[in-house]
Amino acid sequence: MNQVNYQKELEKIINRLQETEGGVRPSLFLHSCCAPCSSYVLEYLCRYFRITVFYFNPNISLSGEYQKRVEEQKRLIAAYNEERRGYPIAVVEGDYEPGRFFAAARGYENCPEGGERCLRCFELRLGETAMRGAAEGFDYFTTTLTISPLKNAKKLNEIGRRLAGEYGIAWLPSDFKKKDGYKRSIELSAQYGLYRQDYCGCTYSRRETEHKP
Repeated sequence: MNQVNYQKELEKIINRLQETEGGVRPSLFLHSCCAPCSSYVLEYLCRYFRITVFYFNPNISLSGEYQKRVEEQKRLIAAYNEERRGYPIAVVEGDYEPGRFFAAARGYENCPEGGERCLRCFELRLGETAMRGAAEGFDYFTTTLTISPLKNAKKLNEIGRRLAGEYGIAWLPSDFKKKDGYKRSIELSAQYGLYRQDYCGCTYSRRETEHKP
């Protein structure tokens, strides 16, 4: 069975958009996990889509950590808009409800990073993005999570496509780490002085990071 190249799928969609030059660009409801991961994704996509960033991350267990990350996200978007890199970028902050994450993770607290607990977390965050995006009439939804070398792009795209069918909104396929996307995100993080964390945000990931030799 051939492995799907999600970056090439994304490029096909972008090429079709370029062929309709002069038309209204489609809207994209982009779930973002953090400013560093979104940096390259926004730089790349804001030329082709009218983007609204949806910051919904109930997996971030500590409220102080959550506030720090969301403010960095807003700061980066403000800087991009000021520089007029592409279409203006909007941002919507979802409700901070860590209890929803803990409920989704119940029974999977000791799973290793990247296991079933993470898949349930992806489902929670992408599900909320699909629901909100469909209700508000966006053309596409997707997530910045595929930029991370530690995240399973295949699983994320499978979840996204399934949710697209459930909610009636198109999924934008991606594997943003490709074409040096992850490398570019590190460069942009340095350029804008972004706060980069060394764990995803949940208490279980933090515990695993702290106990690494």
